[in-house]
Amino acid sequence: MSVRVRFAPSPTGYLHVGNARTALITWLFARKNDGHFLLRIDDTDQVRSKIEYEKAIEESLIWMGLSWDEKVNQKNRTKRYDEIIENLKSEGLLYPCYETAEELGLKRKSQLGRGLPPIYDRSALNLTKEEIKKYEDEGRNPHWRFKLKHEEISWNDMVRGDVRFHGSDMSDPVVIREDESPLYHLCSIIDDIDYNITHIVRGEDHVSNTACHIQMIEAIGGEVPNFAHLPLLSDNEGGKLSKRLGSLSVLEIREKEGLENMALVSLMSKLGTSDPIDAYKDISNLIRDFDFSKFSRNTPKFDAEELMRLNAKIIHDTDFSEVNVRLANMGLEELDENFWNAVKPNLVKLSDVKEWWKVATGPVESIIDDEDIEFVEKAASMLPAEPWDNNTWKIWTDAVKVDTGRKGKSLFMPLRKALTGMEHGPELALLLPLIGYEKSIERLTKQRKAA
Repeated sequence: MSVRVRFAPSPTGYLHVGNARTALITWLFARKNDGHFLLRIDDTDQVRSKIEYEKAIEESLIWMGLSWDEKVNQKNRTKRYDEIIENLKSEGLLYPCYETAEELGLKRKSQLGRGLPPIYDRSALNLTKEEIKKYEDEGRNPHWRFKLKHEEISWNDMVRGDVRFHGSDMSDPVVIREDESPLYHLCSIIDDIDYNITHIVRGEDHVSNTACHIQMIEAIGGEVPNFAHLPLLSDNEGGKLSKRLGSLSVLEIREKEGLENMALVSLMSKLGTSDPIDAYKDISNLIRDFDFSKFSRNTPKFDAEELMRLNAKIIHDTDFSEVNVRLANMGLEELDENFWNAVKPNLVKLSDVKEWWKVATGPVESIIDDEDIEFVEKAASMLPAEPWDNNTWKIWTDAVKVDTGRKGKSLFMPLRKALTGMEHGPELALLLPLIGYEKSIERLTKQRKAA
């Protein structure tokens, strides 16, 4: 069987990490099986759907490296939905209900108070013509429900295994609003049938929806696809995904946080699986390793620190040729391969390179503690003449060590603070030649000049 899948975002907001994970896993499954990936924009909500969100969703997918084979907008398929809806009405599978939201709320409250499950009682099926006319004279417009068969509904879920429901334990789902606009349920399953979708990947919050959808698909005469319901992401404490990076959209992770696309892709592809989480630079490796049998039903935790760790590892493994254009676009046209190789082990994000470029080129606010003034002055007087290379630092500090008797941290830290204005950073053996003699002597003697 040829694999055909879909990712179906609503353009009512930006793409966030939870939906991005669903898109990625769906895409990896399709590519692993040489399948067809459909991008379906669920934009039947004309009030909340916006073209800028649709474009942002596409931009997010492209940035993540996820291409689609076909795209469709639900707003262009209303005639098809109307056709199926009329058929279902004529067959008695959709029925009108006139209760208001307040009346339904009171029914649920009453059922719960009597220890009963809050299932719709189907009272609308018993309305007389006179009662219906009375409601309509009051100006009430009906919402429509799909009439579930009171029989077992089951499927073998690719993540959850055997799943079983019974129609009698569920409320008939509302599928058409009072304004006659169809809800997600019907439009989605009509599209899944028409586009021959074979596998549906979505969050476990849709499990009960799936039970209803299976009966709807069968009622329309479609073939029931396979399902994979993924556990929803939590934050690192097991709560809702709302803290730090978990609350950001994919575009904010790219633009505001400045992270690499493969850091997010690497993390999202392995969360909740038996595979170790590691940094990948090539998405083809993730395609090769993908298998739904590796996914657990346990709740995966999204850790922002883990994302940063992966990002740093990717940066550390990145060659200058892979970032030189991006660096030039950041205004660092003069930054060369030697500089990149010297500082990249100290970068977490690409933008961090600006800090070290400033350290190398200046201006830098040197730090020279009072007790180190004479030592730094002595070291400055022993600074070798250029040309310099990666051995210059050792030659210089060995000589200073012999002359002053200092060693270890008391030798190296004052020099680092004077040269860079910082207590940490790249190896000075690599950084010193990038600073150069003129800037080095200026920083080392700054305290003396000020005095």
